[in-house]
Amino acid sequence: MMKKLTELGEFGLIERIKRSVKYKGRDVIYGIGDDAAVLRYTKDKYLLFCSDMLIEDVHFRRNDATGFQIGRKALGVNLSDIAAMGGVPKYCVVSLGIPKGLSVRFLDGFYRGLNSMARQFSVSVVGGDTNRSDSFIVDVALIGETKRHSLVMRSGAKKGDVLFVSGSLGGSLRGRHLNFIPRVKESRILVKNFKVNSMIDISDGLSVDLSRILKESNTGAVIFEGLIPLSRNCISVKSALCDGEDFELLFSMTPKEADRLMKKRRRLFKTKISPIGKIVERSYGLNLIDNKGIMRGLKIEGYRHF
Repeated sequence: MMKKLTELGEFGLIERIKRSVKYKGRDVIYGIGDDAAVLRYTKDKYLLFCSDMLIEDVHFRRNDATGFQIGRKALGVNLSDIAAMGGVPKYCVVSLGIPKGLSVRFLDGFYRGLNSMARQFSVSVVGGDTNRSDSFIVDVALIGETKRHSLVMRSGAKKGDVLFVSGSLGGSLRGRHLNFIPRVKESRILVKNFKVNSMIDISDGLSVDLSRILKESNTGAVIFEGLIPLSRNCISVKSALCDGEDFELLFSMTPKEADRLMKKRRRLFKTKISPIGKIVERSYGLNLIDNKGIMRGLKIEGYRHF
């Protein structure tokens, strides 16, 4: 009997799609499975290609968000994906599903927000599409680029690596998910000055997105409750682990590189950079050491669509 999507789950669906997409051209270095696809470009650079969809009443509510905020977020979530690969954003197209009664004022605000984010990160908006729909839907596809030696993927974490996060976590649904700053600048500083082994942006929650690094890298991890940086709107450690929509960077590097980062972080970064744990053998799984020093298996919880 065919499974329903709720039984398959979001991870299961992505793996099923990944298996079903058979053709991969010679210029595709990496397709489905990371924050962006990696494509051949020039002798010393790769193209990065990603897309993200925002759906009314899933990623935002029009009663709680302005058109400006939604436009800003629509591009911002894609910028965060390019940042997670160590890249520089370049060009985007924007497709909209528009309810019949939506006001022109709202759409004007949407494009003001989108354009403000595009200007801030030097992204050219070069096209898109519009269609009628029952709710407001936004899909942005973004192209970026990275020097080959700067590319970072989820699959590079190694036993002994130190885990870091940028910024602070938790409580994003109290407004920050509409006003975050994609960590493009921080990512560029990292890849220019350090050897980063793995990286992902935290969109679905720390535990979920860390589990994606562990799966692709075939490793386990231990994180320390007392080291997780909590935002001022975070109500608990569980909130920091599971809320999602933080759009901070989660990355790993060798102890030697981590020591260099700890010595230079305050000089190089305005954003807080915090060590939170380490990469271990796969057999250990994902564990949390609480403030009493007790280690327990960490349940992978966060936002999932199915």
